[in-house]
Amino acid sequence: MAGSVNKVILIGNVGADPEIRRTQDGRPIANLRIATSETWRDRNSGERREKTEWHNVVVFNEGLCKVVEQYVKKGAKLYIEGALQTRKWQDQTGNDRYTTEVVLQGFNSTLTMLDGRGEGGGERRGGGDFGAAPNYDDYGSRPASGGGGSSRSSGSLSRDMDDDIPF
Repeated sequence: MAGSVNKVILIGNVGADPEIRRTQDGRPIANLRIATSETWRDRNSGERREKTEWHNVVVFNEGLCKVVEQYVKKGAKLYIEGALQTRKWQDQTGNDRYTTEVVLQGFNSTLTMLDGRGEGGGERRGGGDFGAAPNYDDYGSRPASGGGGSSRSSGSLSRDMDDDIPF
């Protein structure tokens, strides 16, 4: 293997309204918690079980912070791509603590709102991409579609199903 990869992809629901803070020079930082759930049926009892994981997400990208601030609310379903980062800090008693977060910054981060028509705080934008949820690039803007065709972005599924799939 020539290198390594640090990439996290999550699809989950926002647990509380995002917190927007500003650095001393005025740049925004968004903090949010996303819940992902896994469900299964217990083999012994036959009852349905569920396990929920909570993920701390920090957005440093200014464009994405604007999107989070304006549109993301508690309950919104999000697709995010970022990287894991662990930071060290000290509690009140001076003990070292560690927090691992999903960080969205730079060119390798994506935020897509998956809700429709304002459900759960997300906002759906109309358009020619067959009702796909808006996908925001690293600058918080929607990719432009070229030449009258449907837009193709990293988060959109191809609508062309002309492949010869045997099933």
